[in-house]
Amino acid sequence: MTHENFPSVLKALHECMEACNHCYDACLQEEDVNAMVECIRLDRECADICAFLEQSITRNSPYMQEIAKVCITACEECADSCEAHHHDHCQKCAKACRKCADECRKLIA
Repeated sequence: MTHENFPSVLKALHECMEACNHCYDACLQEEDVNAMVECIRLDRECADICAFLEQSITRNSPYMQEIAKVCITACEECADSCEAHHHDHCQKCAKACRKCADECRKLIA
């Protein structure tokens, strides 16, 4: 199994990482930052895990499936958190996270 087999997964991972990083930064600019703390934390975790899985896939890591499972969990939890906020950046992030989780399931199927 090589990374060439998973172009849609790699794309979704990268897009999710970017969306989470954007959401993280935008949440820090919100008027009530304290209300965004969990969203910010999950944005950071999800972005880092997506980036790590993306790297793992490109180097054909023997731990790819295990990392994918963690990534799915991180994406789903981040999406849940973001969906609780009305901000556009949160809604876009949630959508990217849901798509990423769905794509990552291809790695463990």
